[in-house]
Amino acid sequence: MEIKSTLIQEYFKDLTEKQIAQFDQLYSLYSFWNAQINVISRKDIDELYERHILHSLGIAKFCTFKPGEKVLDVGTGGGFPGIPLAILFPETYFHLVDSIGKKIKVVTEVASALGLENVKASHLRAEQVTDKFDFIVSRAVTRLIDFYPWIKGKFNKDSKNAIQNGILYLKGGDLTEEIAESGLKAELYPLSAYFKEEFFETKYVVYIPQ
Repeated sequence: MEIKSTLIQEYFKDLTEKQIAQFDQLYSLYSFWNAQINVISRKDIDELYERHILHSLGIAKFCTFKPGEKVLDVGTGGGFPGIPLAILFPETYFHLVDSIGKKIKVVTEVASALGLENVKASHLRAEQVTDKFDFIVSRAVTRLIDFYPWIKGKFNKDSKNAIQNGILYLKGGDLTEEIAESGLKAELYPLSAYFKEEFFETKYVVYIPQ
């Protein structure tokens, strides 16, 4: 039996039929590609909608991306959080980068199968990206003290959004020490405020305005 995106629809009520169809496709696409190139742990594939897709969309509960905004996803892996966000915000431009070429192949194939024209995927390290963006997103790639130098200076100065341009970082656990160590002015938003599943009890969107 194919797993459907009912969990996503529960939390995002205004999806179009096209978006629902795209979210529905993700399970079969990732099951297929994951069997060839491991981008999600084997035990997690059945939890794809909760632990990867809904987790990625936690950013959308905090920030609504605007048409024409540019978002960089650093260390995207198999396409998280970039692919779910690109489905949700079809008029926002997403550039997904990862230093591992095999993972970018999966991202490219998934984006192509979904018909996502607002996604570009590149086999690059974040430091090699030369464009500027409104927001930079990532999912627990490394400690903030190491992450920030990769993306410093890659932000547009003028904000189009209700919130100032900056970093939206998905991370879990006690982040007090990590934020203090980074020296960055960070705001924490618990995903448990948006999602009732136990998985989200210790998960946060870390927002760092630039």
